[in-house]
Amino acid sequence: MVVIGVTGGVGTGKSTVAGMFRRLGATVLDADAIAHRLMEPKRLAWRKVIEAFGRGMLNEDGTVNRRRLAAQVFEHDERRKRLEMILHPGVMRDVRRQLHRLRRARRVRAVVLDIPLLVEVGAQHLVDALVVVTAPPEVQRERVRQQHGWSDAELDARICAQWDLSAKAALADYVVDNADGVDATRTQVTRIWQKLVPLRRKRSSTSRR
Repeated sequence: MVVIGVTGGVGTGKSTVAGMFRRLGATVLDADAIAHRLMEPKRLAWRKVIEAFGRGMLNEDGTVNRRRLAAQVFEHDERRKRLEMILHPGVMRDVRRQLHRLRRARRVRAVVLDIPLLVEVGAQHLVDALVVVTAPPEVQRERVRQQHGWSDAELDARICAQWDLSAKAALADYVVDNADGVDATRTQVTRIWQKLVPLRRKRSSTSRR
């Protein structure tokens, strides 16, 4: 089983690339989805978020208002680090547990770890190949405006919370330039897949006798 780490910067299209790997046959472990699950009402991380940031971070139904929480933590490094200490250990434990289960199953050819802070948390040792997705700053900003409606200040705060994109790219085994459209990106992803994931050998009729 090949483990592929996919990371990049805000608005570069990490999830788009992870989705392309999924369509080629990979199982994708999405760190953001795991974090969402960990913060469901009454769970330990949910309780710790309330303890650290107050009940004002909750919606009327008791779920965490992620945009309100982000506005709090990305304005202050200490608050952001506190949230990371609440979420990251649980996310990485879940990732390791799922990787262990998938390896034991022996039916999965490739797993993609879609983790925005994969490099920042030092999780490169979990992957066989690191893929960093890049895009020019102006493309990043336009995508974020369209997808999330963030202001420039909100985007700048998130960019500052991550490693510089060029530093991540310098560590990459493969860099995907996601600036020239879906088809160009898909071509790059397919080439990486063909290099990393061996084709299944078809058992001949004689081998089954």
